[in-house]
Amino acid sequence: MRYYAVGLDLHQRPCVVVGGGAVATRRVDGLLACGARVTVVAPTLAPALEQRAAAGDIVVRRRPYEAGDLAGAFLAIVATDAPEVNAAVTAEARARGVLLNRADAPTEGDFIVMTTVQRGDLQLAICTAGRSPAFARRVREELERLLPPEYDQLLALQAELRTELQRAGQHIAPERWSSAADAEVLALLRAGDRAGAAARLRAHLLSPEARSLCS
Repeated sequence: MRYYAVGLDLHQRPCVVVGGGAVATRRVDGLLACGARVTVVAPTLAPALEQRAAAGDIVVRRRPYEAGDLAGAFLAIVATDAPEVNAAVTAEARARGVLLNRADAPTEGDFIVMTTVQRGDLQLAICTAGRSPAFARRVREELERLLPPEYDQLLALQAELRTELQRAGQHIAPERWSSAADAEVLALLRAGDRAGAAARLRAHLLSPEARSLCS
């Protein structure tokens, strides 16, 4: 099966996680990082989820799953070790049209949770269609070694300059942006010289050659 890769906006969307263990904890962390409003349904919680509850980050229903728990949800994740519970949550999600991820049988849900490499707002998702989580982890580790941490700062810097140049009526060709972000720009960011990196990037973008590529 091939999955359609999308970036899903979960900001302030109601999401339900059924389960309170390690897998549920990871899923909750991912949802909260995207600004979702998370409700956890579980009789007991892992320590990290207890901390989330105490901090007011999540709403908790401290009991087993009951029919109706997905009412009003935009998205649901079921991560329990009880097959009958997972099946019941799946059935309710289907009936209500709620997007579902099922941790024990990913292909029986509507979406799978991809392994990601994160550098600030830069996010790379790795999908093996559920065939090999270990292989996805290997690819993620390789990408983490390849992508320097400065990419986070470089993305932010390019976004600022792009806005600045657009406001000035200058539109630089994509290939010019790519070539301008050279090794020296990354080295300056690595050394903490953001101003120097911005100056070098701007100089490359506004060189006579770059001006000829403006549209």
